[in-house]
Amino acid sequence: MAKDIDGSAGVPQFYGKELRYHREAAGLTLEKLAEGSFFGIGLLSAIEHGDRRMPRELAQHVDHRLGTDFFTRRCEDVREARRKGHAGYFERVLEAEKQALTIEEWSPTLIPGLLQTEAYARTVIGAERLQELPEETDEKVNARLARAQLFEDNHRTPEYWVILPETLLLNSILPPQQMAEQLDHIAALVKRGRIFVQVIPWNAGAHPLMQCNIMVLDFADAPPLVYMEGQHHGQTVDDPGLVKQYRRSYDLLRAVASPLETSLAMIEAAAEEYRNGAHPARLERRELA
Repeated sequence: MAKDIDGSAGVPQFYGKELRYHREAAGLTLEKLAEGSFFGIGLLSAIEHGDRRMPRELAQHVDHRLGTDFFTRRCEDVREARRKGHAGYFERVLEAEKQALTIEEWSPTLIPGLLQTEAYARTVIGAERLQELPEETDEKVNARLARAQLFEDNHRTPEYWVILPETLLLNSILPPQQMAEQLDHIAALVKRGRIFVQVIPWNAGAHPLMQCNIMVLDFADAPPLVYMEGQHHGQTVDDPGLVKQYRRSYDLLRAVASPLETSLAMIEAAAEEYRNGAHPARLERRELA
């Protein structure tokens, strides 16, 4: 018996529940509903569970097969609901990271969004000094924190590798106690086996990808994707040649980074310093065995 879908959880879940209802009412399996389209049953199943949005071409196909017009009319509502609190240019990555087998990220200036605590996310978002209502800021913060459910949910978790510069550990944008909590959060995910983190020592010298941050996503049934982001824009790259070059640069960067165990020790040592009330400017750079 198929597991019921909670249509009250949000617009994508309601949309998915309606899809299953109309499909089953028409006596169609996922395979039958997909026939005649360029889309697979995996995508339809994910849509029914509210995990993927429906492309307009698929919505038109579904409406034709089911004799409805609901899915074409409402697919844009689902799209808007899924990216609520996120910039429009981030939409492709927001969906892709849930389907990825592996995510590899290099973040030279900020703790990545997938790892941010509420205090860190609120500080980063608030730095823009936008004239917006508190509830608008809350929406952005909550949307960012919701991405981190990727590591909490019971379903399959992507293999997430992240490389951070040691300067991010030493130069905090938060009060000491909140920074300790941010670093504790990262360390806890590492120790639970949910993520892999490597740290580039502050004195490592020149290294690859000094000029940009990147996210490399690999999939089981689609070509890899690279995402880069600036202050007010984001760019996805799927050209095979460029993706290959960025992956090579990332692999070279990983070779410069400290091993996993050493990196975890660096994170925990910095967290302890903050917890003891040390100001970032007074943190001692110490050699870790």
